Amino acid sequence: MDLQQNVNENASNNVDKGTLRISLTNESTGSPVQGAKIAISYTGNPSVTLEEVSTDDSGNSEELTLNAPPLEYSMEPSEQQPYAEYTIHVQAPGYRDITVSAIDILPGEAAIQNVKLEAEDAPGDRIDTIVIQPHTLYAEYPPKIPEDEIKPMEETGEIVLSRVVIPEYIVVHDGAPSDSTAANYYIRYRDYIKNVASSEIYATWPDATLRANILAIMSFTLNRVYTEWYRGKGYQFTITSSTAYDHKFMYGRNFFQSISRVVDEMFENYLSRPNVRQPILTQYCDGQRVSCPNWMSQWGSKYLGDQGYSAIEILRNYYGDDMYINSAQGISGIPASWPGYDLGVGASGDKVRQLQEQLARISRSYPAIPTVTADGIYGNRTKEAVEKFQSVFGLPVTGIVDYPTWYKISDIYVAVSRIAELR
Repeated sequence: MDLQQNVNENASNNVDKGTLRISLTNESTGSPVQGAKIAISYTGNPSVTLEEVSTDDSGNSEELTLNAPPLEYSMEPSEQQPYAEYTIHVQAPGYRDITVSAIDILPGEAAIQNVKLEAEDAPGDRIDTIVIQPHTLYAEYPPKIPEDEIKPMEETGEIVLSRVVIPEYIVVHDGAPSDSTAANYYIRYRDYIKNVASSEIYATWPDATLRANILAIMSFTLNRVYTEWYRGKGYQFTITSSTAYDHKFMYGRNFFQSISRVVDEMFENYLSRPNVRQPILTQYCDGQRVSCPNWMSQWGSKYLGDQGYSAIEILRNYYGDDMYINSAQGISGIPASWPGYDLGVGASGDKVRQLQEQLARISRSYPAIPTVTADGIYGNRTKEAVEKFQSVFGLPVTGIVDYPTWYKISDIYVAVSRIAELR
């Protein structure tokens, strides 16, 4: 049975519910696009509109509750497609229309679809349609070509960095390394990890399984960054979207809030072995279509998570007891590092002032976020601004600046204040 036939047959079996929130930003400025009209339909029947929504002054749609297949489809390998596919058509005054097709909706999970809109007079080729490819656990893709997990230190052009640093951006080559016709995409590191994780594991899996797989994805990616693997071979990119060489990246795809939160909590981490400086190239396979005795099995990691294994226990089950979680010494492009403790009402000092300065700049682009005065004192006005920021960007609304909130504020601050400089 081909994929589209299966999609059409499964549409009538969508008995559970998932949610979708759509977030629109200006491709050039990073500012939110308000008042856009969005029509939602089944991908298998795009001519029939299920619902129409608009974006608010933060560029977000309301959270839509949509039909999804039964949860059990994503809990065991199955020929039944475990996610529903939806299409959105976006129209906004002054912007080019865009259609995003095959957005994944999983039962019980919150999906987030970010879309960058191009101005009508924007130069360059027009992007009017994005089609998200099938999930790697459902469709067949080329298996990973095995590599040594530690790259030789003595080879010319390999190790050029003195320490592990989390990059702000990476360049993703959308094809095999030798495919000169494939596009290169300039992607924020965390967005890349969220994209790959949403493409290669199911967000319905146990939290420990998500963490184990995301750690493996991050460590593999940072090995490519640290060793400058492709640049050392004369290519002008960091990593590819080919499953034969790297991980599956799908341009423009949605990701899931459960995966997003894990990445935001852990994005400075990677996997290490004793006396090895570089992040380990942690390869894995699905464990069903492809067998990989010395690597992590994705389905196997799911079953271990079901049994109560922690993330590090899952990883050590496959990679050995000497594998441990390490943290990077620096994060590129972020104005200053996490203070090391949560900030809330009553806090004061330079870190609070920095937070307030960043929120004040963000509020110019996101007017729903209250403007604050950078006085270095965390009062109720700052708490209100933090709560609104957390609401706008899908974080738990606590009014406390914890680790994920701190770096999300820094991330958005960089996006709205410096994005024009990067183009």
